[in-house]
Amino acid sequence: MPNVEKHPCFEKQSTRRYARIHLPVAPNCNIKCRYCDRKFDCANESRPGVTSKVLTPQEALKRIEWEKEKCPSLTVAGIAGPGEPLYNQETFETFLRIREKFPEMILCVSTNGLLLEEKLEELLICGVRTLTVTMNTVTKEILPLIYANMGGVCPEEFLKRQKNGIQKAVEAGLAVKINMVLIPDMNECEVEKVAIFAKEVGAVRMNLMPLIPQAELQMKPRIDQNILNSYRKKASAYLPQMYHCCQCRADACGFLKM
Repeated sequence: MPNVEKHPCFEKQSTRRYARIHLPVAPNCNIKCRYCDRKFDCANESRPGVTSKVLTPQEALKRIEWEKEKCPSLTVAGIAGPGEPLYNQETFETFLRIREKFPEMILCVSTNGLLLEEKLEELLICGVRTLTVTMNTVTKEILPLIYANMGGVCPEEFLKRQKNGIQKAVEAGLAVKINMVLIPDMNECEVEKVAIFAKEVGAVRMNLMPLIPQAELQMKPRIDQNILNSYRKKASAYLPQMYHCCQCRADACGFLKM
C-alpha cells in the first residue's frame, strides 16, 4: 500500500505540514446526484463541484508549477471534478503530465466508482496510488432516492460496479478511502453497512460527510455535528474515520482549513 503520511486527506497529522491541490480538469459527469449543484461559484463558496474555471491539462500543469513556487509543501495533486474524473480523458492526460514533471507528487482521484474497474489499469499507468470513492449506500432500493441518473445502469449493476471497482483497486495496491454523504432520513441506516463493506475489501479510511442541502435535496436539513460524530463513532468500530474533511472545492489549493 502507498505511504499516505504526506496526504492530508488520509492523515490528519499531515494537515499542517503538507498541502494539496485539486485540478478542475474533468467537467463532464456520467451520473446525476440529487444533491449536486455545479451552477454557481463565488470566492466564499466552498463545496464539492464548485470551480471558477475548468482547466485544460496544460493549464493544470502550469498551475502546479506556479503553486509549488509559492508553497513547497504541496505534495498531493488530486482531481475531484467538477464532474466525474474517470469520465473525462483530460484526467489521465493531466496525471501523465504531472508524473513526468513532478514524479515525487502523490496523485489522487475522487470518483463515484462506476468506471473504476474499467479505468483502473489506466490510473495505474498514470501513477495514481490514492483513491477516494463516494459510496452512499449498499442497498439498491435507496439508490434512486440519491441518484436521479445512475449512468444508464440498473441499481444492481451500479452497486456491482462500485464494489468490484473498489475491490480491484485495493488488490492493485491503491490506498482507498470511502466517502459517504450522510442524508437525513435517507441513508443513515446504511452507515455501518458501508463501513463493514469497506473494511471487508481493505479500504484504509472512511469519511462521513454531512449533506449540503441544495439542488433536489435543498429542503433536507444539514445534519447536526454531534449526530454526525455519533455515526462516525459507530463506523469507527470497523474502519478509521476522517474527522477533518472540509468538503473542498474542485479547485481547492493549499493546507486544509480546519
